[in-house]
Amino acid sequence: MNSAIDHATSPINQQLSSEGKISILRDIVRIRRFEQAALKQYTAGKMGGFLHLYNGQESVAVGTISLAGESDHIITAYRDHGHALAVGMSMNECMAELYGKATGCSKGKGGSMHFFAPDKNYWGGHGIVAGQTPLGAGLAYGLKYQGLKGACLCYLGDGAINQGAYHESLNLAALFDLPVIYVIENNGYSMGTSQKRSSAFKSCLAERADGYNIAWDTVNGEDVYEVRAKTQVAMERAHEESRPTVLEISTYRYYGHSVADANSKKYRSPEEIKQYQEHHDPIVLWRKRLLEEGVLTEDQASEMDKEAKAEAKDAVKFAEESPFPEPKAILEDVYYEVDQGTEAGQTGKHFFND
Repeated sequence: MNSAIDHATSPINQQLSSEGKISILRDIVRIRRFEQAALKQYTAGKMGGFLHLYNGQESVAVGTISLAGESDHIITAYRDHGHALAVGMSMNECMAELYGKATGCSKGKGGSMHFFAPDKNYWGGHGIVAGQTPLGAGLAYGLKYQGLKGACLCYLGDGAINQGAYHESLNLAALFDLPVIYVIENNGYSMGTSQKRSSAFKSCLAERADGYNIAWDTVNGEDVYEVRAKTQVAMERAHEESRPTVLEISTYRYYGHSVADANSKKYRSPEEIKQYQEHHDPIVLWRKRLLEEGVLTEDQASEMDKEAKAEAKDAVKFAEESPFPEPKAILEDVYYEVDQGTEAGQTGKHFFND
């Protein structure tokens, strides 16, 4: 997975300040510590439902989202904690949502797979495989309709690329010239089956975009500089030409498809996981790069890690002390019109227009 090109020299990375580089590392570390804290509480029986951890993939979300501006939008699948923290959501609201508490980002009604922050242009968190891909095209359509220079970063896993909804979305994105960037986070195993056994392809998964006349590229996900450099090309295509892109970013997850995946060390060896952790870990590699550049000191890195651990610990405390939703809340947040008490919501004409 080593890149032959040093993407640190790309214009977008040349513009990255020392503070910006350290901020990227801080975001990556915060995601890792949040996930580790969540895993501990999940295995202790403090949470229900599924828990899809992002450990090992952090540089993908942080690297791509570091380029997002005020008119750029984010939508992803069920492995959504990393993207949520990368857009600026707090650990408190995210951890509370895992606990099903009223103080969670989705009021305790969504759980692990359904984090949302509309105020940060973050639209989830979707449990249906590839269900977010047509929504990503829709967000891009909305930007174009409003005449805004923006893009939608739509994330999906390597297993989702075989779903019909994804291909229908590519077709529409190409036909309508939509500023959507489909980011395939290829961790190699879909749910629990290797890529070679689950997907037919010629050279890579992104190459399927050729069938829709959509530009595509492959990216080394462990190299933050490469992630940013190649994502920036796609962002410029979206902003300036209103054209879609498919990016396939190679990455790796340390745990199973979800924490409930009992076979996560059977369809791949413990040695393989260890090899990635020791030689391809995004935290280790980015920290090493910043130390070599003289941007970061060992003391700063150590302090950053301590702060992230403390923040995650505090988030657990916040979640445990927060109240559960009231039973009546189950009837809220179903229809906007009803919640807001509008005429349509009170008469039903919004739903059954005669």
